[in-house]
Amino acid sequence: QLQLVESGGGLVQPGGSLRLSCTVSRTIFGNYVWGWYRQAPGNERELVATITRGGNTNYADSVKGRFTISKDNGKNTMYLQMNSLKSEDTAVYYCKFTIAASNYWGQGTQVTVSS
Repeated sequence: QLQLVESGGGLVQPGGSLRLSCTVSRTIFGNYVWGWYRQAPGNERELVATITRGGNTNYADSVKGRFTISKDNGKNTMYLQMNSLKSEDTAVYYCKFTIAASNYWGQGTQVTVSS
């Protein structure tokens, strides 16, 4: 069973930055997609960004130019660098790992953008 552990959430002022991390429990072989999703109170969970094994990235329009997804294969870790944060970025952020039609989710980490 694959496990994902997230970290890096917290409280930040508008315009500030945070970096989220998601580490998988073991090295993965094969094609996969790794992504960040978020869910604000009263809203559905939505895609933030994804990255493939080959390094191809995709972003939601709302975060393009502000967020950057990346990964370190040697550390089995994916990152989400979030800059120029806005109050509407407040949500629980989840990482998701998809391989061979199976989805694995992290436990979520709270990001709150407030002055």
